[in-house]
Amino acid sequence: MSALPSFSDPELARQLLDKIRAVAGCCGAVNLMEVCGTHTMAIGRVGLRSLLPENIRLLSGPGCPVCVTPAEVMDAAGECALKSGVTVLSFGDMIRVPGSTESLQQVKARGGQVEVVSSPLQAVERAAAEPDQRFVFVAVGFETTIPAVALAVKKAEFQGLENLTFLVSHRLVPPALELLRTDPELQLNGLIAPGHVSAVLGESIYEGMGIPVVVAGFEPLDLLGSILVLLEMIAEGTCEVRNLYSRIVRPKGNPNAVALIHEIFEPVDARWRGIGELPMSGLKLREPFRKFDAQLCHELPMEDCGMDTGCCCGEVLRGHMLPNECKLFGRVCVPENPVGACMVSGEGSCAAFYQYGGYTS
Repeated sequence: MSALPSFSDPELARQLLDKIRAVAGCCGAVNLMEVCGTHTMAIGRVGLRSLLPENIRLLSGPGCPVCVTPAEVMDAAGECALKSGVTVLSFGDMIRVPGSTESLQQVKARGGQVEVVSSPLQAVERAAAEPDQRFVFVAVGFETTIPAVALAVKKAEFQGLENLTFLVSHRLVPPALELLRTDPELQLNGLIAPGHVSAVLGESIYEGMGIPVVVAGFEPLDLLGSILVLLEMIAEGTCEVRNLYSRIVRPKGNPNAVALIHEIFEPVDARWRGIGELPMSGLKLREPFRKFDAQLCHELPMEDCGMDTGCCCGEVLRGHMLPNECKLFGRVCVPENPVGACMVSGEGSCAAFYQYGGYTS
């Protein structure tokens, strides 16, 4: 049952769908994209794609941090886990992400020290409680997760911990949006902006994108309302940022969280799995906190693995392909045996299509 029943009202949903169909008739072919894994799952769960007019194509972008984490990061984490006296701590959905040869789950099966935690602050607690053991926390996620990791680094510094490091693989959403916006093959007409990231960064970061943008929540009426507003702007020929998630998202977001990110981290060029290197799209620890950098402390190589598995995650993440158009989808690549990262996470596009289905044709 929805936590917000008024945002799941069937009659209001029908009214919004009627309005969407009416406006869609004035728009021609339209490509819309959501760039949030939670949106992807919500869209799949309510069968939204199958309800939209045929000229409206709803695509999923690189909104799952697990999906875009490069294979070399997983290889580095696995190398740490096999070192004597080192325990790798990770979010649960990361341990099944494929590296170039194996996942952390497979590393653990052959003796590696890998444990699941639900918060980076747990890593601080473990390191403080076991000073004779070394810990490496796999720090992934977009702007939603980064403040918590920054706080953990700050606490580790305050407590003087010398047995905890962070394998940093954070990615920043705005550079990815710029890639999508300027992709001539994608021809994006409108964007459903990520609600969680927007709660941190605010709605103003989307100004000047050159396409209509709507910040949306995750309930059925949130999603339908965002699509309707996007279509209205497209029909009118306007490019604005509209915030339909004002109950959570403020124009400037969360300034304290943003300030904490900037205090601990600085931007750096970074690779995204299946996409490649994007300028200033990642983070590294600032100089005062480099002693917590696992890559430096454990001398970990971070070279592009150049994986060739036949997986089409990169095309899916760019919106060039639907998951079920990949020849491995549902055959070789399934949740129990994922070939690509998009099938691993509960917020991955392929996992959403596998669980809920996508377009009916």
